[in-house]
Amino acid sequence: MIDSTPPATANALLVGVDLGLPHFDAELEELAQLASTAGLTPVARLTCKRQAPDPALFVGSGKADEIKAKAAEVQATEVLFDQSLSPAQQRNLERHLGLPVNDRTLLILEIFAQRARSHEGKLQVELARLQYLSTRLVRRWSHLERQRGGIGTRGGPGETQIELDRRMIGEAIKRTRERLEKVKRQRSTQRRQRHRRDNFGISLVGYTNAGKSTLFNALVKARTYAADQLFATLDTTTRQLYLGDKEGRGRSVSLSDTVGFIRDLPHTLVDAFEATLQEAAQADLLLHVVDAANPDFPEQMAQVQAVLADIGAADVPQLLVFNKMDALPADRLPQRLQDDYEIDGRPVPRIFVSAANGAGLSALREALSQRALAGVAAYDLEEDPQNVMEPVDSADSGPTFRHNG
Repeated sequence: MIDSTPPATANALLVGVDLGLPHFDAELEELAQLASTAGLTPVARLTCKRQAPDPALFVGSGKADEIKAKAAEVQATEVLFDQSLSPAQQRNLERHLGLPVNDRTLLILEIFAQRARSHEGKLQVELARLQYLSTRLVRRWSHLERQRGGIGTRGGPGETQIELDRRMIGEAIKRTRERLEKVKRQRSTQRRQRHRRDNFGISLVGYTNAGKSTLFNALVKARTYAADQLFATLDTTTRQLYLGDKEGRGRSVSLSDTVGFIRDLPHTLVDAFEATLQEAAQADLLLHVVDAANPDFPEQMAQVQAVLADIGAADVPQLLVFNKMDALPADRLPQRLQDDYEIDGRPVPRIFVSAANGAGLSALREALSQRALAGVAAYDLEEDPQNVMEPVDSADSGPTFRHNG
């Protein structure tokens, strides 16, 4: 297995390759944050432009020589690429540079391995790491090309060690998948029970470090771990959120805090975290939390929308929560705290809040209360077409509802 705890003195040289994609991070800021989160110390950064990756070294031999010289100059102990490398590219770079080489995918996997706390989270990370590892057996163990056979050994006579290890990893993947399927069935049962109790389900989604867990804690008075770092929370947490209104009627809804998304989130993680991400796909409403103070928030929103489409949650209604309003400069403060923001040509309601100081949270609660009431009305109508609810205008508290008959 891959050691998920990097050495305390690990110095990382960060490398990014601009392939002409719109989301290229020229400053490698996000890679630096990922490296720091994993326990590494970024000591230098290099970027270059290419029309297409070099099949052998990803960056070409000339740039590889430059990386080798820079690594020696800054005493880097490993090299981190902001893009995903093929097993061959990773192996060739290590031979050329004489240093360990890792990519963005492995870095995210390592962070997930360090942060997973629940049984389910650990299973999901283990599955993703096994899938990643299975394609890199030749690189990870130098003894794998030796033949092993004869009496008393595992595997048939002449079976290569790499074939044996690949089969063992395949069996481990199968066992982990079976255990995750059991978890998935348990979650599905819990969701059905919530629906039978007529429970309106809300899931928090958003780019990592957008403040989802801080907002979750502020809304439900929980103590979920929250920090100004990437992937502070991995395990889904669900709590009951009480929504009162001005007319004295109150309603509880279930609020779930899910794992944050990130650019180029490895598909192995999307697949492995299916059980967790289904909380978002099965929700009645998504609170899409956005870091309003980040100048790249439109790109981050696009990445979240892409992951939601991957997990089948693209059609779930959304309410945009532009968080960290307290961190906005004066010239970027909104003139209105509630408006619409266009996503893929359609307007989506938006509310500006600060989970840190509580600004805008009362308006958010009121909006959630209205959505929950509307959801109950739709549910009642679906279950009993005669049980129709009509909106009644109220200047003080927004739309309320009354039953016909």
